[in-house]
Amino acid sequence: MTVSTACSAGADAVGTAAMLLQQGEADVMVAVGAESILCPLVIAGLHAARAVSTRNDAPEKASRPFDRRRDGLVMGEGAGALILETLSHARHRNARIRAELIGYANYGDAYHVTAPEPGGRGEVLCMRKALEKASLAAGDIDYINAHGTSTPLGDRVETLAIKTVFGSRAAQIPVSSTKGATGHLMGAGGVTELIACVKAIEEGIVPPTINYEEPDPECDLDYVPNRPRRVNVRVAMSNSFGFGGQNACLVVRRFV
Repeated sequence: MTVSTACSAGADAVGTAAMLLQQGEADVMVAVGAESILCPLVIAGLHAARAVSTRNDAPEKASRPFDRRRDGLVMGEGAGALILETLSHARHRNARIRAELIGYANYGDAYHVTAPEPGGRGEVLCMRKALEKASLAAGDIDYINAHGTSTPLGDRVETLAIKTVFGSRAAQIPVSSTKGATGHLMGAGGVTELIACVKAIEEGIVPPTINYEEPDPECDLDYVPNRPRRVNVRVAMSNSFGFGGQNACLVVRRFV
């Protein structure tokens, strides 16, 4: 099965696989996110949409999520894969259970082909639904892997949405975007960034937002700037907010 929901495709692939397991349609699923679209046509299209960075004099610093001087995304290529299975199947084969997927939600706001809804309505509803599916409260999240694409509008709206969902607790949650290091992996990002959440749970280390140098008054959360940080992560959330208002959110928890 192929899921095609732009930047949230990887996260939706994971969520779809999980639903098939829950419905008893399978015992084990492989969820893959992969993207290889570095070509003139795609780059020209994103440039026409004013979505890409023009920091060509320092490309290694061009992807700078939540930084005041961010000016657009940097495309990347990559892939990630996750094995999802029922608990009984994992125990039967004595698998090492790395984490438990406990929440998934998607929400299409259909606001604009590239721009998010200014108040972050779709993102807010998506995060809230994922928390509800996981039977968690906002205070239960220890780390958020943000969509954080380094676009002026997208990062601001995601910050606003996180503050709306988590209230005063938002300032206390480490929020980072790995796209500063990887670039925007498009459909692969939902899987690779969920892997980052699983590793944060396993290792007790959250990845940084690199190239974060100058704070933006409108992006005022704890973005784990430039260096990884030791954090006891029990529950993590991964956001994937795609073009066309295609929003997806996953919640994973340490398995005990």
